[in-house]
Amino acid sequence: MLTADIARQAIDRLAAGRILVIGDVMLDHFIWGHVRRISPEAPVPIVEVTKEEFYPGGAANVARNISPFSPHTHLMGRVGKDIAADKLRALLIEDKVDPAPLVVHETLPTISKARVSARQQQIVRVDREKLLPLTDAELIEVEQRVRDLAPNLDAIILEDYGKGFMTEKLMQLVAKIAAEHQLIVTVDPSPRNPLPWAGVSLVKPNRLEAFAAAGLEDHLLPGPPLENQELLEVGRVLLAKWDVASVLVTLGEHGMMLFERDHAPHHIPTRAREVFDVSGAGDTAIALLTLALAAQFSLHDAADIANHASGIVVGKLGTATLTPEELLAAFS
Repeated sequence: MLTADIARQAIDRLAAGRILVIGDVMLDHFIWGHVRRISPEAPVPIVEVTKEEFYPGGAANVARNISPFSPHTHLMGRVGKDIAADKLRALLIEDKVDPAPLVVHETLPTISKARVSARQQQIVRVDREKLLPLTDAELIEVEQRVRDLAPNLDAIILEDYGKGFMTEKLMQLVAKIAAEHQLIVTVDPSPRNPLPWAGVSLVKPNRLEAFAAAGLEDHLLPGPPLENQELLEVGRVLLAKWDVASVLVTLGEHGMMLFERDHAPHHIPTRAREVFDVSGAGDTAIALLTLALAAQFSLHDAADIANHASGIVVGKLGTATLTPEELLAAFS
């Protein structure tokens, strides 16, 4: 278990981590307002807008979780030739994330999600997306960019939201290049896009994703996670199915469970004091976990850092990030 003094040294070490995030990038648009009346045109509320904000979403949110700790953060994904892409690039540059590896598609729109809320209640979400798998031509472009970046990287995160960018060919290509350069590869998987993850270092599903991938039903058995036979079976199944050395299952209010080959399962209790919003907590977990592994922390210590970081983010509203000062305070 990390102490506050070690955590202080850890944050200094994290700054040297060089990370490439690859996956489905999005633009998140939040609109807040008041509702005073119903529209005369249709039985829907009229929202009088009081505030709106834009944030990098999807894999881009993972990158912006890394950048407060390390200036060496790169993002690869697919965007369109549109205003949303311009806005996303500007936000990434503001967050000190390198957007140069992004692939531009001539006709597909940049994936965006607009959420309209009033009185802390989401009224509607408007999505702009067209889901197409990565083409062979795009794969060639991606390969060249990954090969150009690889000598100056420590780790790669594959962030899959099931939107088409992450394919089996891309995963195998990244695993091959990573092996050539001895890079860490971690994965945040999507249940909508089951892929064989052999060749990566670690896969981090949440509880729902883990049970779905293992083909097992979660009966939410009471008691400590280390005594939950269903959860333990999920870990055994996924280590074999994915043929990876480690699987880290995030358990929400119950913390995390780490499964490793030839080691007993390791439970990490939650560090969250209050839970307001779990959106983005998984992004924070994979970001800080990978950054800590890149800084040569042990897997247990890296998971502990990720757990503390996630515990901070769930106490904030929206797709939040955290600062090095907040992470240090959590250990103190």
